[in-house]
Amino acid sequence: MSQALSTNTAVGVIGAGTMGAGIALVAAQAGHQVFMFDAAPDASEKAKVNLVKQLDKRVDKGKISQEKRDHVVSLLTPINNINDLASAGLVIEAIVERLEIKIEVFKQIESVVNDDCILATNTSSLSVTAISAGLNRPQNLVGMHFFNPAPILPLVEVITGKLTASSVAKSIFETAKAWGKTPVHCTSTPGFIVNRVARPFYGEGLRLASEQAASPANLDAIMKECGGFKMGPFELMDLIGHDVNYAVTKTVYEAMYYDPRYKPSLIQKDLVDAGLLGRKSGKGFYDYNSPTHQSIDYLAQVSAPKNIVIVGDLGVAQALVDMAKAAGIKVEHQAANVDQTGYIKIDDIALALTDGRTATERSAANQTNTLVFDLALNYQQATTIALAASIHCDDTALAKATGFFQALGKQVLQLADAPGLAVMRTLAMLANEAAEVVHQGVATYEDVETSMLKGVNYPAGPLSWSEKVGVALIVTVLRNLGTMYGEDRYRVSPWLTLCAIPAFHSSQHSSQVKES
Repeated sequence: MSQALSTNTAVGVIGAGTMGAGIALVAAQAGHQVFMFDAAPDASEKAKVNLVKQLDKRVDKGKISQEKRDHVVSLLTPINNINDLASAGLVIEAIVERLEIKIEVFKQIESVVNDDCILATNTSSLSVTAISAGLNRPQNLVGMHFFNPAPILPLVEVITGKLTASSVAKSIFETAKAWGKTPVHCTSTPGFIVNRVARPFYGEGLRLASEQAASPANLDAIMKECGGFKMGPFELMDLIGHDVNYAVTKTVYEAMYYDPRYKPSLIQKDLVDAGLLGRKSGKGFYDYNSPTHQSIDYLAQVSAPKNIVIVGDLGVAQALVDMAKAAGIKVEHQAANVDQTGYIKIDDIALALTDGRTATERSAANQTNTLVFDLALNYQQATTIALAASIHCDDTALAKATGFFQALGKQVLQLADAPGLAVMRTLAMLANEAAEVVHQGVATYEDVETSMLKGVNYPAGPLSWSEKVGVALIVTVLRNLGTMYGEDRYRVSPWLTLCAIPAFHSSQHSSQVKES
C-alpha cells in the first residue's frame, strides 16, 4: 500500500502567486523542505515575505508558537533557477490555466528531477490526462487540486489521469492526509468534482437574473437566508472574479462538447468584456465603491390569516404546520385527492411548495389561484421565504400568502413566476450533476458529498439534501423545468430516475427506496 511521502522528501512548488504560496506554506507546515520557484523575477522572495507576515500574525494571535514559526520559515526556500529542484521528490505546479504552458513547464521539470519524482498539477479544470500525455514519464503525473486559500480550506482533489500510476495517486492521497487535508479521489474529467458539480450554483442564478426573476441582491438573499448557503451566487462570483469564473465555465462547457448543462451566461460575458470583474476591479454585480451596494426588496408587513387548512401532506415543508400553530393560527386538516400534492389553503388561495412548474401553470391545472414558495434548508431556521404568484394573481392573494409567512417570523421576497424558483431549482440541478458524477464513475457518493461540504462550504451535500427533500420530487422538478424550457439542460440523470442515491448508503436507505 502506498504511503505518504516522508517529511525528508523535498517539495517544489512552481508558481508563487496566492495559490502557489499557500501550497508551499501547507507543505512547510507539514515539515517538508519547500523550494519556491516562479518565472517572474523576485516573485518567490516576495511570496516568502508575505508568508512570513502571515505566520507572524498567527504568532501574535497565539495560534502557533515562535518556535514553530521559525521552523516553518526555515523550510521555505525561494529559488531562481528551476535546476535547483533536482532534489525534490514532489513538484506541484500552480501556474496559469493554459495546457501548452503546463506541459512545457513539466517537461522542464522532468529533465531536472529524478525518475521517481512525483509531478502534481493544481489545475482546476484542465485534463490531467492531456497534461501527462505530453511527458516522458506520464505515469508520474497526478492532479493535486487545492482550494483557495490553500492553508485554510481542507479539501484536496486527487485526480487520476488515464496514464497516472495508481501508486502515485495513492501516495498523494496519503500525503494530503498527512498534511492535515481532506483528500478525495476522482478521475480526470472536465471540472473534476467541485468545479463540475458547482456549475449550476452559478448557472441557475445567472439564468434567473437574465429572465428578470429577481435582482442579484434578492437572489443572493434567498440562497443565503432561505437556502442556508454562506454566500449567494452573485457575490461569490464577484469574489472569485468573473474572468476566472467565466473561464472555468467556458472550459468545462467546451470540454464537455458543448453540453447545455454547462453553457456560459451572456450576462457574465458582458461583465468580463467590460472589465467589471467583481471585488478586484471594484465593481461586478455589485458596486464595491458604494456603502449601500446591496438593496434587498422584502415585502411590506401585512396582516396574518386567522386560520388555514392543510390539504394533504406538505412533505419537506411539514414543519410549517407546527410553526403556524405556534404563531396562533388555527390549523385544520383535509385529505387530498389521490393525485394531489399537499398545499396550504388560505381562504380562496392555495400555497404550495414549488415542483418546478410556474404558479400560473398550477393555477390553471388546479382551477385555483395558486402561489408557490421556495425550498428552504430548514424552514424553522430560515429567516426569509421566497414565493411567486400567478401572472393573474391580484394583490389580495399575494398579501394572504405574504402574511402567512410573516406570521411565522419570516421576511418575504417575491420572485417573478419563474419555474422552480431559486433554491429548489438550484438544488435539483446540483443533485442532478452530482448524480451524474457518481453514475459515470468520476467519484463516489461519499467523495462528492465531502467535496461540496469541504471545498465550497455548502450547507449540505447535494445528494443527501435531495434525499431529505425526496428524490422523486427532485426528479419531478427537473422534468417540469425540462418541459418549460424544452432544453436538454434539464435532462434527468438515470441515477436519480432510478432513485439509486440511497442504495449507496445502507440497507435501511435501500428499503426506503423499495417502499416509496
